[in-house]
Amino acid sequence: MSKGLITTLIVLGVIVVIVFGFISWGTGVYDNAVQRQENVKQSWGNVQTMYQRRADLIPSLVATVKGAAENEKSILVQVTQARAGIVNATTPEELDRAGKQINTAINLAFEAYPQIRSTENFSDLQAQLEGTENRIAKAREDYNETINGYNSYVRSFFKRMALGWFGGGEDWTAKKGFEAAAGSEKAPEVKF
Repeated sequence: MSKGLITTLIVLGVIVVIVFGFISWGTGVYDNAVQRQENVKQSWGNVQTMYQRRADLIPSLVATVKGAAENEKSILVQVTQARAGIVNATTPEELDRAGKQINTAINLAFEAYPQIRSTENFSDLQAQLEGTENRIAKAREDYNETINGYNSYVRSFFKRMALGWFGGGEDWTAKKGFEAAAGSEKAPEVKF
């Protein structure tokens, strides 16, 4: 082989290696950007899941606690009224009737609800509210971290250039992190 042909083959080989390396680098940048973009979508989906959890869970918990509190209230009202009957009794018959009413009310209280638990139920509700809000806060933090990683990746100079060449016309602009809606700095009010 002649020296000129060998030189030409070497130059062509170097060009092929450079082109192959360039294409490999560009597709790697594109694939990483796609993966980061999908991570952003998944992270936002996790935030939405926590919102749905809150929407499903909190009304049920509040209704349960309200029901238990109403049950206890009616029992305590009966016991209190029966006790008042003993205090206000002026004859032995009224005293005897009031005593039977208080025994009935107390028995009803222990049969229907052996332990007064509304304070415990309210504490459990408070723990669930706190846990739910903590889960939402964590999901939002994770979302913002994912956005940060994505934005740092697609905004770097050479990666942005590669995405322009190999990006297939997709939108690789920087994304905004979680922003609270106006007025959401106020916690939702739980009414009983």
